[in-house]
Amino acid sequence: MKKIMALVLALLLVAAAPFALASCSGKGEYTVGIIQLIQHSALDAATKGFKDVLTEEFGDKVTFVEHNANGDSTACTTAANDLVTKNVDLILGNATAALQAAANATETIPVLGTSITDYGTALNMTFNGGAVGGNISGTTDLAPLDQQAQMIKDLYPSASKVGLLYCSAEPNSKYQADVIRAKLIELGYADANIKDFKFADSNDVASVSQSAAAFADVLYVPTDNTAASFGATIKDNIGSDPLIAGESGICSLCGIATLSIDYYELGKITGKMAVKILKGEAKVGEMAIESVPANTITKKYNTTRATEIGFTAPEGYTALPTE
Repeated sequence: MKKIMALVLALLLVAAAPFALASCSGKGEYTVGIIQLIQHSALDAATKGFKDVLTEEFGDKVTFVEHNANGDSTACTTAANDLVTKNVDLILGNATAALQAAANATETIPVLGTSITDYGTALNMTFNGGAVGGNISGTTDLAPLDQQAQMIKDLYPSASKVGLLYCSAEPNSKYQADVIRAKLIELGYADANIKDFKFADSNDVASVSQSAAAFADVLYVPTDNTAASFGATIKDNIGSDPLIAGESGICSLCGIATLSIDYYELGKITGKMAVKILKGEAKVGEMAIESVPANTITKKYNTTRATEIGFTAPEGYTALPTE
């Protein structure tokens, strides 16, 4: 009888071993998909911050499957479908088109957005803050637009005409331009003196920039991925017109000043959200959209451009690296 009991006990222990190991180790290894709309300094920094946090937490237990769509929304869709086929544990959508593609591709894999201005606009839904719900959450790169509008008035008080320059294919750029327009009207600008100049893609950036410069005393470019990729082209076609930029990467290429967030820090915040999801400490649909702390949003100016157009930065502005 003792031999039979010993044999039964041994068999039970063997059978239970895999479950014991599983309960001790958890999942342990993760595959994280990343879709980045296009390569430029802001999005690159957000991706790096995201990866750095996950690598610090999981080491070589996390594997990244990365796709860069080179500005093509169709490529974002292809990338998202590939990540779903690979059954990754989480997807990062870096920029609006990347988030949209991931959201359309899966309702079960957790999706985090970053470098997203407004989630309601990006996802075509009513969103007033808090959690998006479903399998989506993330971070926003929206800087205080009212303060950016005030920056235009403070730096160029005699300017009466403002050109809003952005890509028509980016809904979050239009969102920012609409808000800036409303804020400028509140500050006393005439609606007729605020004009949108929309380029469709890289093919008409130069001509639209020229038209904007011909109309305006000062230009404004929101956080716009196409503008960020072709900032040098914008600079070459606006002459001596000052340009206020929605983020520092665009400002370093063609702008004079910006009130900008730190995209590396934004990526790190998104990475910390991902860690909580992967470790089972939070459910993505219940996580509120996050942003960088207000005290990290800073006024910066482009020293090279300042020299070119004779601009002297007021107190409180710091120089940013130029590209």
